[in-house]
Amino acid sequence: MATAGKVIKCKAAVAWEAGKPLSMEEVEVAPPQAMEVRVKILYTALCHTDVYFWEAKGQTPVFPRILGHEAGGIVESVGEGVTELVPGDHVLPVFTGECKECAHCMSEESNLCDLLRINVDRGVMISDGQPRFTIDGKPIFHFLGTSTFSEYTVIHVGCVAKIDPEAPLDKVCLLSCGISTGLGATLNVAKPKKGMAVAIFGLGAVGLAAMEGARLSGASRIIGVDLNPAKHEQAKKFGCTDFVNPKDHTKPVQEVIVEMTDGGVDRAVECTGNADAMISAFECVHDGWGVAVLVGVAHKEAVFKTHPMNFL
Repeated sequence: MATAGKVIKCKAAVAWEAGKPLSMEEVEVAPPQAMEVRVKILYTALCHTDVYFWEAKGQTPVFPRILGHEAGGIVESVGEGVTELVPGDHVLPVFTGECKECAHCMSEESNLCDLLRINVDRGVMISDGQPRFTIDGKPIFHFLGTSTFSEYTVIHVGCVAKIDPEAPLDKVCLLSCGISTGLGATLNVAKPKKGMAVAIFGLGAVGLAAMEGARLSGASRIIGVDLNPAKHEQAKKFGCTDFVNPKDHTKPVQEVIVEMTDGGVDRAVECTGNADAMISAFECVHDGWGVAVLVGVAHKEAVFKTHPMNFL
């Protein structure tokens, strides 16, 4: 039976309260409105950002909510004005969208779209300020404009990327967030040159993808930093030449890295969201030309503290 234009009832994992176990519920998913698409989610991954906002430590709590933002699916129906996608297209949701019209989208220097940039406090759709999810008529809020912990979700068309239907969705769903985030942070922002030394803080999916970016760039030395020594073996597959566990040292890890590299690394990429790790990443780069890229999402009250001379 055709579902376009109709409310779909499906299963979704709903977060009713901060830190409380998700509950499998039957939700109603409304049809897409103007410039929206409804997507059947076939695969979704768990990113630590989901856990972070589920815990709601230091952020504005928005509940009840359907979390999830790293996924792959197939377009079920499209709303008015959508021309670039049709039902049946294979897609990845993207939480940093593009309206393709604002100053940021038109600039080669930025992708912080005025309309679709990350807004973690918004739990509704942009077009009408209403969520597309309900349970018995009561609103269930969205997360990052994606909400992939549902069998069906509604997303602004600017937050959906069409992909080759031959690509296996169970694998490329990781390109929806983790892999693209880490790889892009290194290749597009840090931009290490061949032969440079690079430090990667945090060796989860994002950190390993950032490390792969350093390897592809021809970095001569890639230093992985993590509190879990078991991460070292996996990191070697992504080019890790040195491993540093901050717990193994009495001095700050940035001082250890500066000594290891005779002045500091050329590039550092932080992928933990921990403010101390961010400071360490910034303070371990070489004076004069070092660049640190901060990828992790810090707590709302977190403070980045370093001496102004480090900027000079």
